[in-house]
Amino acid sequence: MGIQSILAIVSSVAWIGVIVAVGFLVVSVARGQKLGNSISLIVGGIVLAAVLSTAAAGTVFIETQQRGVVISAVGSGGIRPEPLESGLHWIIPVAEQVQVYDVSQRTYTMSAAADEGQIGGDDSIEVRTADGQQVIIDASIIYAPDPDQIVQIHQRWQARYETEFIRPQARGIIRSVASQYGVEEIVSTQRAELEATLRERFETVLASQNIVLVDFVLRNIAFSEGYAEAVEQKQIAEQQAQQAQFVVEQRKQEAEQARQVAQGAADAVVIAAEADGQARVIQAQAEAEAMRAISAALAENPQLLTYQYIQKLAPGVQTIYLPSNQTFLLPLPGADGATTTEPLIAPTPEPTPEPTPTPAP
Repeated sequence: MGIQSILAIVSSVAWIGVIVAVGFLVVSVARGQKLGNSISLIVGGIVLAAVLSTAAAGTVFIETQQRGVVISAVGSGGIRPEPLESGLHWIIPVAEQVQVYDVSQRTYTMSAAADEGQIGGDDSIEVRTADGQQVIIDASIIYAPDPDQIVQIHQRWQARYETEFIRPQARGIIRSVASQYGVEEIVSTQRAELEATLRERFETVLASQNIVLVDFVLRNIAFSEGYAEAVEQKQIAEQQAQQAQFVVEQRKQEAEQARQVAQGAADAVVIAAEADGQARVIQAQAEAEAMRAISAALAENPQLLTYQYIQKLAPGVQTIYLPSNQTFLLPLPGADGATTTEPLIAPTPEPTPEPTPTPAP
């Protein structure tokens, strides 16, 4: 309870006391009783009640978040040029009165939801975009009257600045700015730019009327039913295209994997063939080198070939039996590749018959 209210209550009690005293005085006079000091007391009560009433009417207390505009019948202009700051103030009773304004931050919301905005029902903003689509925008403006310029606000708008200035300006600015963008830009790529542009425009327009913009919030952007269905179908088509692309990429990866496996197998075959070829080359070179060594050995010792032939003829034969009085001939290769016929084993000489002894006469 403020001091103004307390003074008003006290002054009311004082006037009630004065009325009771006057009534008591009238009854005393009617009964022929002596008045004594009753008149003086009544006059004193009237004076006290009048003072209290005057104090209650002339005292104004302004809260911290408030400013007061003094409407005065004294002087020219009809209004004090300076607002009343927070605290206790004195005005001329009857000749002056105070209009109190709240200068704290306030939020004005325009929304499709019935219970969110200052106006009941759908208070959203319908906008036609640059590409002819219709979007529905919900927005909030957070603002505060300039405390030092509250007298000018009162002179222009009184308490109507929210409904007659902020609301119409907000709806007009939003429609004007949003109509310069396409629907895809508003809902995706350019939404931040749209919000920044609206904030800048609101700050300039509100400042022209001594109102400070604290923040602007683009709450929601909705579409018409037809466009919403088209967007949904487009998203479904894009998802299906992405799924098909995924399948294609998967098939490409599988084909690439099969190709790599086949390439690996082919490379393995090539490597094995190259290794086998190199082995054959090495073997042929070794055989050629061996043949050159053999040829050189045969050139130096032609009988070596005959020796090797005999060695390989029958490695397990240790004794050969030949018919008597016959020579067993074998074809032996010569140094030049021609065959010759030579006795493998010399013929056994026939035994010389021993002389028959002559008997003695």
